Amino acid sequence: MKIFGYILITLIASVPPHLAKAEEDIFAEYRAMFGDDSPAVLVEMDGEALWSAPGGEKNVSLETCDLGLGPGVVDGAYAQLPRYFSDTDKVMDLETRLLWCMETIQGMDTFELHDRPFSEQGSAQTALEQLSAFIAARSNGVQINVPQGHPKEVEAFESGRRLFNFRAGPHDFSCATCHSQDGKRIRLQSLLQLNDPKGAKQSFSTWPAYRISQGPFELLNGEWPTAPDNKDSRAGLWIRVCN
Repeated sequence: MKIFGYILITLIASVPPHLAKAEEDIFAEYRAMFGDDSPAVLVEMDGEALWSAPGGEKNVSLETCDLGLGPGVVDGAYAQLPRYFSDTDKVMDLETRLLWCMETIQGMDTFELHDRPFSEQGSAQTALEQLSAFIAARSNGVQINVPQGHPKEVEAFESGRRLFNFRAGPHDFSCATCHSQDGKRIRLQSLLQLNDPKGAKQSFSTWPAYRISQGPFELLNGEWPTAPDNKDSRAGLWIRVCN
């Protein structure tokens, strides 16, 4: 199993520049073909409908859900998440907060969403993905400004820093193994430097996103399990604050 790790590190450092440039040009051309007509817009529309639709045992909508800027305020909310919520005494990201609102406000059984929060390739988007798409889109153009005024927000930030650098698993990798240096890549896949404000901003300001390589609309938390050996999304809070 260690051999795979050595091969991966070699691939990170040894891709010929002309092949890397060709790969970037191909994806840039593909994105340009979409223009403003991303398939993610359809998911956003589904999420907007869900936000205002009555549901759960209480048969009420999520329009009174407080995402941090006041009940029902959606514009700009995603840009300030994760954050501390006094009603739960926890730091929560968007998906965690939405699940809490579904359970508390709507009286909804969220067992299935907890069990399968993210869609698989070729399957329908989950309600969590649809709602997140709608809410995140309402922060387009807003600067990321994750609060750090509460002790638990600072604690979560430091926890994320440790997790980003924590090495684990059969290959002894951390997030930093692939994302702490500039100009690195795996085969033809460029790797952003996520412990640097420039790389962090370039990456996290584009999530959630429609993935060309996968097909479905994906949430950031749905992407973490694809990274080797570290499935804890708390590292994401540290990187978002680094913006």
